[in-house]
Amino acid sequence: MSFNMYVPARVLFGAGQLSNLHVQKMPGKKAMIVISKGKSVKENGYLARTEEQLKLAGVESVVFDKVEANPLKSTVMAGAAFARENGCDFIIALGGGSSMDAAKAIAVMATNDGDCWDYIHGGSGKGMPIEHKPLPLIAITTTAGTGSEVDPWGVITNEEKHEKIGFGGIDDLFPVLAIVDPELMLTVPPKYTAYQGFDALFHSVEGYVSKGANLMSDMYAITAIENIARNLAKAVKDGKDIDAREKVAFGNTLSGIVMCVGAVTSQHSLEHAMSAYHQELPHGAGLIMISKAYFTHFINKHVCDDRFVRMAKAMGMEDAKQPMDFITMLVKLQEDCGVADLKMSDYGIRPEEFETLAKNAKDTMGGLFMFDRSELSIEDCVAIFEASYK
Repeated sequence: MSFNMYVPARVLFGAGQLSNLHVQKMPGKKAMIVISKGKSVKENGYLARTEEQLKLAGVESVVFDKVEANPLKSTVMAGAAFARENGCDFIIALGGGSSMDAAKAIAVMATNDGDCWDYIHGGSGKGMPIEHKPLPLIAITTTAGTGSEVDPWGVITNEEKHEKIGFGGIDDLFPVLAIVDPELMLTVPPKYTAYQGFDALFHSVEGYVSKGANLMSDMYAITAIENIARNLAKAVKDGKDIDAREKVAFGNTLSGIVMCVGAVTSQHSLEHAMSAYHQELPHGAGLIMISKAYFTHFINKHVCDDRFVRMAKAMGMEDAKQPMDFITMLVKLQEDCGVADLKMSDYGIRPEEFETLAKNAKDTMGGLFMFDRSELSIEDCVAIFEASYK
């Protein structure tokens, strides 16, 4: 029953909330707006609206638009230099998980010396403590996928080492303000709506079956699972369905809180290894690919049968009785969202890589394996990859 909860981000949730940014207390006078190198936030007007809100608040701003889908260490270091050169005293992350992840690491490196990997715990990281307070951060999410708007973590890839590792985790990296406005999500294409929605779903599914589960994380996780699972297919089929978008966004934000008061499991480590070696693989797509085999493994171990049954009920199978009913509902949701047939081979992943990926997952993000209710060996990880391969 024990838990330790600290989630200090102020959250403005609901359609139209971006228009209320200018009346919020600003943590500085000059903002660095971090966006991806894609075109969506510019073309859809979200960047211009954010800049206008900052003007109304009397805040100057500059834009850093170099962030990749899986943000790289080199980009973080370039962003930190950009923040210093432009005298920015706070950061606004505008976009999806990649923008928020990069912004958190940039916030640290703008005020601390050395290399980003000096402060990474895991892999070749030096594990040094973050000495100087990061720049304050405001998160404006345009996707429902990572929950990063309410947690203190980012995930960064070291392209030289093929290491993709969680960064941060300190209290000062919680965004001071999160704006979750479903109107900003209406333009997300169907397949990315699905990829992001499943990432959000798995944060809570993993949290619910992890050894870190507790009364508080359970409350958030099961509510998130219900909202996402019952509305994601609607959002995929009709991106303008604001009710579905709002419920998926709500589940996503709750899933971010799950990661603060509970913990995710090794499924995320396994996927991080996949996209560390295959930069173009969307994180959510990788999770979808391995999810059926991954959760079936733990169901076969009977580590928490009742929890899998409870999740199946939350997903819509009211009369669920067997743990495998969860897999039935998971596969049905993937089919309904059009993502049941994703192939590793389409992203260049080959079976001969599986042992390398398994070892990478344990070396770089081994901490998450500690939250599995049954220990996964390298052989188990390889078997999960093999069962997932198409």
